[in-house]
Amino acid sequence: MSAKVTLFFTVTNNLTYDQRMQRICRSLALAGYSVVLVGRQTNPAQQPSPQPFEQVLLPCPFASGKWMYAAFNWQLYRYLSRQLKQLAKTGAASAICAIDLDTILPCLLVSKRFNVPRVYDAHELFTELTEVKSRPLIHALWTRLERHAVPQFKQGYTVNAFIAQEFTRRYAVQYAVVRNLPLRSKAQAPMPEETLPPLPPGRFLLYQGAVNEGRSFETLVPAMLAIDMPLVIAGDGNYMPQLKKLIAQNNLQHKIWLLGLLPPGVLKQLTPLAYVGLTLFDDTGLNQYYSLANRFFDYIQAGIPQICINYPEYAAICDPESPALLISDTKSSTIALAVNKLTANHVLYQQLTLHAQNAAARLCWEKEEQILIDFWNSVINP
Repeated sequence: MSAKVTLFFTVTNNLTYDQRMQRICRSLALAGYSVVLVGRQTNPAQQPSPQPFEQVLLPCPFASGKWMYAAFNWQLYRYLSRQLKQLAKTGAASAICAIDLDTILPCLLVSKRFNVPRVYDAHELFTELTEVKSRPLIHALWTRLERHAVPQFKQGYTVNAFIAQEFTRRYAVQYAVVRNLPLRSKAQAPMPEETLPPLPPGRFLLYQGAVNEGRSFETLVPAMLAIDMPLVIAGDGNYMPQLKKLIAQNNLQHKIWLLGLLPPGVLKQLTPLAYVGLTLFDDTGLNQYYSLANRFFDYIQAGIPQICINYPEYAAICDPESPALLISDTKSSTIALAVNKLTANHVLYQQLTLHAQNAAARLCWEKEEQILIDFWNSVINP
């Protein structure tokens, strides 16, 4: 693969914590592409760790909300236009990949303007997110953008078969499936122990990932009243103020540890230390019901059992040897009962641990990345 082929990937988030895009861009860079990952500058003092691909942080005067999206998309349009104009002068080949709906418009406009291939990477059904669906005007705007833009992205990929089928049903596009699997934990370089944040003594539950609406915090927090084990939450998101209020209302400040966002290397070191991982979603829309969360695979790769909602994509992976205790709903009583069952039933705990360790060998990025590379080869050399 010629290194002259430049692939631009665009996100609105902080590149430091985006493990998915780090994996994708690293694999393509090592496959011979010139890769540029473009994100938003959220903290001028913080720079992403060195990678075998270029990382660009665009300044944005707004931290969140509609003005952030508007300002960042304008900056992204200008940046991509400048870059493709320079590449066009040299005759070098390039392509643009929009990650989710929040960067799709500038990618569409620039790819049309410079006549370069465009790809849509749908990490989720954006218009089905709880935080989007719960606000009618916002939902209408994102839905209108999706209906306008996605049909013009004939090539793309997503994280599971259901979302791919849903895009086919909605917009008659045929997208590939590239699951968001982690790298093998045993292949990771060990991190210095002092990089770990303070943790509760003894066994603890772990929730890692976005602290957003629809992740069952409303029931998880009260469930902790009936669980004799602390909960560690490693992540951040738009639901954090409500989460802190829930913790205070239930007087659980001593039992729930909020670590905030952690660098990927630190998170990989933390996860295997947990007694049980949690993968919970409310049944409030298609995005939740057909989710396939990163944390589900991260717990497997760490070799720890997890308690997981029994939705179709998880159930399919858990058959026949389940690395998770599947639960039918996310009521507080159901969560507490499942945790206490794993705590008391050592045979079941060891069985789930063994299944997780076995699954880790096949559910890893080293096996999945070839699908991604083959996809991009077909885009560049149709």
